[in-house]
Amino acid sequence: MKKYDTIFLDRDGTINFDPGYINSLDDFKFYDFTFEALKNLKKITRQFCIISNQSGVARGLIDPTNLSMIHDFILNKFFDENLNLLGIYYCTDHPEKPTKNRKPGIGMFEKAASDHNIDLKKSLMIGDNDCDIEAANLCNMESVLVLTGKGKIAKSNPNINASYISDDLLTASLALRDS
Repeated sequence: MKKYDTIFLDRDGTINFDPGYINSLDDFKFYDFTFEALKNLKKITRQFCIISNQSGVARGLIDPTNLSMIHDFILNKFFDENLNLLGIYYCTDHPEKPTKNRKPGIGMFEKAASDHNIDLKKSLMIGDNDCDIEAANLCNMESVLVLTGKGKIAKSNPNINASYISDDLLTASLALRDS
């Protein structure tokens, strides 16, 4: 069984439903399998980190206070489930004016690595979007494309170069845990 320094997780479409621009805790819902999957993954990593593009802030569709409440909820849920979540790194850049922090840029990964002494090359990224996989490749880490959220669209991209493709986070966790 391979061990990873850190498992990076995308947020919307990977650990929770993605109805588009979640601006209220009432609209945020984890997948039913999320915490079972994370407990499986806990056997192959010591820590998790969420990396998320949140352009809805720049677009005026997400209130920063509401985003903070959602992230507090996520952090508390990980804590309640005894999962070591180092932090939630998010980028509010508009896609038309991206900085190095907006995935596929690797600024958020570099910041997390610096903050927590993470070896990116020994880490894993799990996400549902081309930009998640591209960022993982730029960081020289393995990646899993999950087919929830935007995953089916991303899978159709002939240039997608994920290490693994799984139906969802639970399927990925079982395959990784048992490999």
